[in-house]
Amino acid sequence: MILGITGGIGCGKSTASKGFERRGFRRLDSDALIRDEILTRSDVRGQLLARFGPKVIAADGVVDRAELGQLVFSDEAALRALEDLTHPHLFEIWRLEFAKSPTGLWVVEVPLLFEKNLENWFDFTVCVACAPAQQLARLEQRGLPHALAEQRISKQLPLARKIELADFVLWNDGAAEFLQDEIDHLIQALPVAR
Repeated sequence: MILGITGGIGCGKSTASKGFERRGFRRLDSDALIRDEILTRSDVRGQLLARFGPKVIAADGVVDRAELGQLVFSDEAALRALEDLTHPHLFEIWRLEFAKSPTGLWVVEVPLLFEKNLENWFDFTVCVACAPAQQLARLEQRGLPHALAEQRISKQLPLARKIELADFVLWNDGAAEFLQDEIDHLIQALPVAR
């Protein structure tokens, strides 16, 4: 069984997926895979250099993710170009990982699950949600300025729509223990996870 975990930025997708991992699920973090595996490939760096110019490559030759993020989150065409470059690599990693344990329990963090129509990859989709004020507060605690946090949120499907589209919702406004209890209840409700 493969669960797709989505939700708004700052809502707690990683916290939730790590909770599933502690309960025996194999976890894939799509953002981490792009950051640590895909953007580190020399062919991808070369394509980024060709598309976006030298400003997105730091002096040490690695991708300057802050510069790249600033560029793509203010330019819709640039964001699409980045996604067109990275997403096929991401999907190939998913395929290879799932093949290692085709009957295993998987949880995959996918921030843009609904935006990119990726529902067919998953047996069930789970949206991690919280109140907008809580979401902004978490992003600011991470060091993201308020205006930049709002800009990143605006690039995603509204959280209310993600909640409507998801098979299950985990509400993450309360204590960490509450979210973990919700995960336990959800696992018990899943048809093949018991």
